[in-house]
Amino acid sequence: MNGAQALVATLRACGVEVCFANPGTSEMQLVAAIDGQHDMRAVLGLFEGVVTGAADGYARMADKPAMTLLHLGPGLGNGLANLHNARRAASPVINLIGEHATYHQHFDAPLTSDTAGVARPMSDWVRVSRSARDLAQAGVEAFLAAGTYPGKIASLIVPADHAWGEGSSPVDAPEQALPPSSPQAVIDEAAGALRGVEGETCLYLGGRALREGALVQAGRIAAATGARLICETFPARLQRGVGRVAVEKLPYFGEQAEEYLSGFRTVILCGAEPPVSFFAYPGKPSWLLPNGARVVRLASVRENAGAALEELAEALGAPEEPVLVQQPQGFPVETGKLTPKSIGVALSELMPEGAIVSDEAATSGLPIYGKTAGAPPHDWLTLTGGAIGQGMPLAVGAAVACPDRKVIALQADGSGMYTNQALWTMARERLDIVTIILNNGSYAILNVELMRVGVENPGPKALSMLDLKNPEINWTQLSEGMGVPGMRVSTAERFRDALSEAIQTKGPSLIEAIL
Repeated sequence: MNGAQALVATLRACGVEVCFANPGTSEMQLVAAIDGQHDMRAVLGLFEGVVTGAADGYARMADKPAMTLLHLGPGLGNGLANLHNARRAASPVINLIGEHATYHQHFDAPLTSDTAGVARPMSDWVRVSRSARDLAQAGVEAFLAAGTYPGKIASLIVPADHAWGEGSSPVDAPEQALPPSSPQAVIDEAAGALRGVEGETCLYLGGRALREGALVQAGRIAAATGARLICETFPARLQRGVGRVAVEKLPYFGEQAEEYLSGFRTVILCGAEPPVSFFAYPGKPSWLLPNGARVVRLASVRENAGAALEELAEALGAPEEPVLVQQPQGFPVETGKLTPKSIGVALSELMPEGAIVSDEAATSGLPIYGKTAGAPPHDWLTLTGGAIGQGMPLAVGAAVACPDRKVIALQADGSGMYTNQALWTMARERLDIVTIILNNGSYAILNVELMRVGVENPGPKALSMLDLKNPEINWTQLSEGMGVPGMRVSTAERFRDALSEAIQTKGPSLIEAIL
C-alpha cells in the first residue's frame, strides 16, 4: 500500500466521507486513492475558492470535517479567502495539499513555493509529512486537530514521493477529545452578575451558543433575569424560525452597534468574542461595549457553550420553559417593483421547514433577514470572516451535507462573481439549491462605505470602480451556460412565482432578482 492509499483509508476510517477537490499533477496518487475508497464522495470544484467554501458549508452543517484536495502552494493560495471565513466560523476542515517530490524541490520548478508559509495564516495546524509511512499518522493528527471543538483548519502538505511511496499502512481512528467546560467559578460569577445588577443585561451569543438546544437554555436565563439575547452580526450557523428562541442581531455599522449596546450594565459573553467595529473609521470607536459595563466570559469559542448556558440556567433556578419563542408572522403579499423587502416576504411565506439559507446578500440582507424571522424552522449561515465570494460555495457544501433539505443561497451580484464556478458544481452534483442573485448592478455596500470614511464628493473615476453595469452582467445566461436553469425577474409577483416553482422542484435553479 502506498502512502496516499494509507492516508485516505485512515481519514475514511476517522469518519471523513467527502472530498472537495481541485487537484493537479502532484495529487494524482491521492486522486487514485480516493477513487479506491468507494464510500468516499469526491466533489469537483472549478476554482479552489469553491472547494474551500464548500468544505466550510459542509462542516457547518455536518459538524465534522470534509477534506479538500488542493494543488501546491498556488492552488492553496486561490482558496485562502474562504479558508479565512471557515477559520472565523470555527469550522473543522482538513486540507490535503500536494507538494513537489522532496528530491525535486531544490530545482525550483515553476510551481515551487513556500507551501507551508502560504498555509499558516489561514490554518490552525500545519504539517508536512516526513515519509510515505508517516502519511497515515499525519492524517490522524490532522483529523484530531480539525476536530478540536468546535473546529479548526488543519492543513497537511503531501510531497508526491510520499504519496506514491510503498510500504505504508492505515492507522487506527482515534477518539476525539470532549469539548472543554467552563469552570464552575465562571458559572457562579455569571449567575451573581445577572442576579445583582441594576440596569439592562444581555447575553451576547455566538458560535455553538446559537444552536437550538443552547438557545432554549438562553431563553430560560432570559425568563429568570430579563436579560436580552443578542447574537454576533455574522454567525456561523443560527437556528431560527417559528418555535425557536429568537435573538436580536447586533447591527453591522459600528456607531449603530455602539448605540445599540450603550445601555447595558452587564454583558455575558457565550461562544463569542467581545464585539468590535468591522473596520476603523475616522473619529469612530473600534470597541463597542459600553465603558464601565461588567463583562463576564461565560464560555469562550473553544468551550462548550451549550453546557455552560444549561449550567447557568440551573444555577439561576430558571423556569423550564424559555421566553422569546418566535411566533408566526404575517405580511401582506407584496406587489410591484421587486425590493429586498418583498423578497423577504416571499421567502417567509414559501420557505420549507428545515431549509438552509446561505446569506451573502450584502446591502439587501437586512430587510430579507428581518422579514424571515417568522418562517418555518431553518438554519441561517453568514459571511463570518468578511471575505466575499462565500455564498454559493457555502451553499454547495451545505447541500452535500444535507441532501434532504432545500438550500437557498442569497447572493449579491458583485461578490457572486468571485466564485460563480460554484454553479457548475451545483449542476454536476444535482444539488437542491435555489440561488437568488440580488442584482443591483454595483458594489452597493462600498458606495455607503465611501461616504463613511469621509469621501464627500467622489468623482466619476471613484464611482466607476464600484459600478457593475458597464457592461451589464447577465446572470441568467451565465447560469444556464453552466447547467443551472435560470430566470430573470423584476417584480414582486414574478419573483414569488419563480421562487414557488424553484422550491417545489428538486435540483439546482437560479433566480436573477433585478433590484
